[in-house]
Amino acid sequence: MKKYFGYSIAGVMAASLLSACSGAANAESAEIVEAKFTSSGAVEIPENWREWIFIGTPLTPNALNGGEAPFPEFHNVYIEPSAYKHFVKTGEWAEGTQIAKELVSVRPNNNAPDGSSQEVSGRGYFQGEFNGLELTVKDNKRFSGEPGGWAYFTFGHQPEPYNQTAEASPTEACNVCHEVGAETDFVFTQFYPVVRAVQE
Repeated sequence: MKKYFGYSIAGVMAASLLSACSGAANAESAEIVEAKFTSSGAVEIPENWREWIFIGTPLTPNALNGGEAPFPEFHNVYIEPSAYKHFVKTGEWAEGTQIAKELVSVRPNNNAPDGSSQEVSGRGYFQGEFNGLELTVKDNKRFSGEPGGWAYFTFGHQPEPYNQTAEASPTEACNVCHEVGAETDFVFTQFYPVVRAVQE
């Protein structure tokens, strides 16, 4: 009787271990909140992106770029929280990672020729109005032909309301720049101390 009882306990423990391993694998694969796509393959505008993890705001004003900067607005950059948590834990961008970039115009207020304005805190560049929303998604299965599996989307370069869906931009429009200049898996982590701090 004791022999059979021992076999029974061993069987239960083995089953529990298999279940735990399976659960861990499922949790790992399900932990990233992924983008939603339409049946035609367009990505849907993410919900509550301003509540994601804010990592910084680059600015390349026209005055410092011969009057024609490619990106003259502020870029408020946000990472979907589950993807950020995975990066903190592993130092890698997981499949399904979403990074949103909201464009914001430079505040107009008797601006100087260099685009800066005088405010209560001093002369500088200050944010004006929302002027567009972009999204980056890492999905090697869906975008197997894109470098690193990253695809780039624009919901309109305009004030709100933004478009509700977006098609992937051509590789040469975005990916080439990221491939050449981005520090960590096509992401410009070198520009964001919030991200750099968790890599150390």
